[in-house]
Amino acid sequence: MIDLHCHLLPGIDDGPADLAQALDLARLAVAGGVSHAVVTPHIHPGCWNNERSGIERAWRSFQEALDKNGIPLTLGMAAEVRVCAELMGLLAEERIPFLGEYRGKRVLLLEFPHESIPVGSESLVRWLLKRDILPMIAHPERNKAVIRDFSRILPFVEMGCLFQVTAASLTGQFGAFAEAGARRMLENEWISILASDAHNVQHRPPNLGEGRDAAARLAGEGYAARLVRGMPAEIVGVSPVSMREFPAGRGKNGFRAGSLASVL
Repeated sequence: MIDLHCHLLPGIDDGPADLAQALDLARLAVAGGVSHAVVTPHIHPGCWNNERSGIERAWRSFQEALDKNGIPLTLGMAAEVRVCAELMGLLAEERIPFLGEYRGKRVLLLEFPHESIPVGSESLVRWLLKRDILPMIAHPERNKAVIRDFSRILPFVEMGCLFQVTAASLTGQFGAFAEAGARRMLENEWISILASDAHNVQHRPPNLGEGRDAAARLAGEGYAARLVRGMPAEIVGVSPVSMREFPAGRGKNGFRAGSLASVL
């Protein structure tokens, strides 16, 4: 499987505090069936002041540590970007890494505050779309505004946003309301990908396989496979049909093109 949203890098946000914890988290991801992951540390000015250059250094260092420790996990890099006033400037200065591309647009993992969908979010999405940036909304099923009123998500569906649902939401680990929202999105076929959003071994583990199994029970094996393999592979730049034909070398977000052949 490919995990497109996880916090594995040590000491860079609210994920693992140090390398030992990060390696334990990576081992757990691999044991659960993840072979490729895009690390997505927070970019939230004033809270987590990350940007592309620092994320890239941390990603390269952690990939080396994984290789040195014999952990068979191939990493790409992006970021989970909070809706904020600084977003347009960060994009203009090319300080935000993207998940990949989908249908000719760069894919940005965009996070709303947990309690709300800020005023102006729809205008921001339209601004992004005009610049060929396609938002993938992170874990909308856990957003309190969506929990209170599910119709709050509809404008973003109509604008063509992608949606990342957390695997643990489908299994009830974020509570009944998040589970109900995740199931409703699954029934409507609005979920673009499932991801772990893993942060730590104890409370936020990389349980992508459990979410995939829940999706398979509810919507069938084919749709579940697309959520954790087919669609993520397409976004990071390797199509399920042609992935075995890609030459060696680095692809989008640092993945070795051709290295995804074992995923499907």
